[in-house]
Amino acid sequence: MTALLEVEDLKVAYGKIEAVKGISFTVDAGEIVTLIGTNGAGKTTTLRTLSGLLKPAAGRITFDGKPLGTVPAHKIVALGLAHSPEGRHIFPRLTITENLQLGAFLRTDKAGIEKDIQRAYDLFPILGERQKQPAGTLSGGEQQMLAMGRALMSQPKLLMLDEPSMGLSPIMMQKIMKTIAELKSEGMTILLVEQNAQAALSLADHGHVMEIGKIVLSGSGQDLLHDESVRKAYLGED
Repeated sequence: MTALLEVEDLKVAYGKIEAVKGISFTVDAGEIVTLIGTNGAGKTTTLRTLSGLLKPAAGRITFDGKPLGTVPAHKIVALGLAHSPEGRHIFPRLTITENLQLGAFLRTDKAGIEKDIQRAYDLFPILGERQKQPAGTLSGGEQQMLAMGRALMSQPKLLMLDEPSMGLSPIMMQKIMKTIAELKSEGMTILLVEQNAQAALSLADHGHVMEIGKIVLSGSGQDLLHDESVRKAYLGED
């Protein structure tokens, strides 16, 4: 089976500093694949490169059979690769509904857009209850829900989530992780970068541990969850 996303020997540099040092991995349709590691490991840089916000210094990215190396970011979205970024980056003065509509900026099917907005409200009922509020009035967790909902509005084949639980309360984090599991059950393909390694590996089909720009360990989510070195380094266990 051909992978939906193939990353081969990807290198990304900020000037002379190489942030990603030749990583390779694949994501098959319907899978959750997670990248875990400490701050500075290169996880966010990897996602930003996949979505066209950064240009690779070397290597090859293939999505749904198409090479992405020189494709601009807006055309990558059109191909079906959506990115919910670290820090959420919602539009605080616009309403919740307007933020969701912006996620569908490449679409012209008004009925389908309305249906997907309602789908976002079904996934995240609090957004539906507050749909006319400025997005800046939402809590951090609610803003994360909005960022995910906005990414889904482009009807992606692959959804990239960067640190969706960052800064959230345990209860809100559980809600976000439950939603990710629900999306997977519906067939959504997800590439997840997550600081909470236990939560990420519990959901993931496959995981990759990154350190200083390199993948140092790969395996199934369950294998990594029970790997002694991973438990010590990322799960806070002795």
